[in-house]
Amino acid sequence: MENPVFSQKERNIIILLIVLVLGGIILYATQGLFGAFLGTMLMYTLFRGLNIFLIERWRWPKPVSAIFIIIISILIIVLPFYGIGKMLFSKAIELQRDPEWINNLVGAIKQFAGDKLGQPDFIEKQLESSSSYIGGLLTNTLGGAANLFLEITVMYFILYFMFVGYKSFEQSLRFYLPFDDSSAGVLAEEFKNVTYANVIGQTLIAIVQGACLSIGFYIFGASDPFFWGVITAILSFIPLLGPPLIFVPAAVIMFSQGMTWQPIGLLIWGFGLVINIDNVLRFIIAKRMGDIHPIITVVGVIIGIPLFGLLGLVFGPLLLVYFLSAVKVYKANKRLSLKEQTIREKMRD
Repeated sequence: MENPVFSQKERNIIILLIVLVLGGIILYATQGLFGAFLGTMLMYTLFRGLNIFLIERWRWPKPVSAIFIIIISILIIVLPFYGIGKMLFSKAIELQRDPEWINNLVGAIKQFAGDKLGQPDFIEKQLESSSSYIGGLLTNTLGGAANLFLEITVMYFILYFMFVGYKSFEQSLRFYLPFDDSSAGVLAEEFKNVTYANVIGQTLIAIVQGACLSIGFYIFGASDPFFWGVITAILSFIPLLGPPLIFVPAAVIMFSQGMTWQPIGLLIWGFGLVINIDNVLRFIIAKRMGDIHPIITVVGVIIGIPLFGLLGLVFGPLLLVYFLSAVKVYKANKRLSLKEQTIREKMRD
């Protein structure tokens, strides 16, 4: 029986408003888990092909396939991140227990800046200008680390059911997305390419650059080559700017300690080999997987770290690229609609 108070259109509008209000409340309540949701989509994109292969080609039961992929992802993704985090934490504790190392380091830089650059207060100026930014960055990063266990748990919980019901999930996604089948396919392919390029490709670049700089530290006598190689691998997610943040200060410190050819060799090694490895690998990855412009990566990192902590090195650029990809598909649909409208108007005339 029809409700005489509201028309069908008005009821649809009211229902839509209720959905939007409830959706807004849910988004607000789960804002601390955005990283988990984004990580779920990232992991699903990376392992979707393997899940389909195990289920449809090898005839594995869906729950078995999902659990197997989750275990594999923990071994190759989560555990290495845990190891890096544990190493960084141990190093921080070591520096806290032995502040003399930091004092000697600051003294060496001050002496070098005064003798070679004529700026004895160089270190104070740099620390004063960057302390507030670095302090906020560390606070956000540690806050993200504290919430990381909950995000990983939620991510794998959702991921399990997505892998088990992958067909119904993808059908629902296609139904609710405001794109036709062709545009949805283009968008999915774009998402897959940029995800592979940023996660697999950038991880490969980071490992190679970190290993090369670690070898350079060992060859030229810099201290703690493995640790600084790992830090370089993390910073390599910032294209071009990352590795020099490690080997340039290291060379300055080596100069301040009286070394001559070793810091020069380290600078040549860094700018000649490490930076160019980045350029060569990015060119290969762009041809095979997809290209992410360095500016997008840098801006994405700036956006991502305050939102997701250390994982913002990956999530930030991906979030920005996903947004730009959606805008790209929207513009293509807009041009197609205008073209169809022009054709209809010509036929009408």
